[in-house]
Amino acid sequence: MLIALPLLVIPVAIYAVVILTGVVGTGGVPAAEQALREPIVTIPMVSGGGWTIGSGDIILFLALILLFFELLKSTSSQKVAIVNHALSMILFVACLVAFLLIKGFATSTFFLILTMVMLDVLAGFIVTIISARKDLEFGG
Repeated sequence: MLIALPLLVIPVAIYAVVILTGVVGTGGVPAAEQALREPIVTIPMVSGGGWTIGSGDIILFLALILLFFELLKSTSSQKVAIVNHALSMILFVACLVAFLLIKGFATSTFFLILTMVMLDVLAGFIVTIISARKDLEFGG
């Protein structure tokens, strides 16, 4: 049943931990948002500039990779895929509520994560509808 859990819950949880630990700590929301932008590593480029990577960038990169695997999972026609779609919808609603109502979640980083969760929901339902329509055409 663990396979039904949407993979995008991982970056959402990591983001929530970063923001909520900043809020609970002494710095509050501004310190947590700054922690997302603060460079972890700078990679020198051939152009002479430097590519700085922060924890928010790493969370987004992880979310993109997990979105790819979620899209692969959405092509499955197993019964567990329906549960996955339902849980993805619940995750999307929870992310949307957090984005709109919880201080610290109204950032560009979380908006992009929210968009990835929405794309997962849409892709899952679209793939399911298309495959059901093909089953109906072959069965009729």
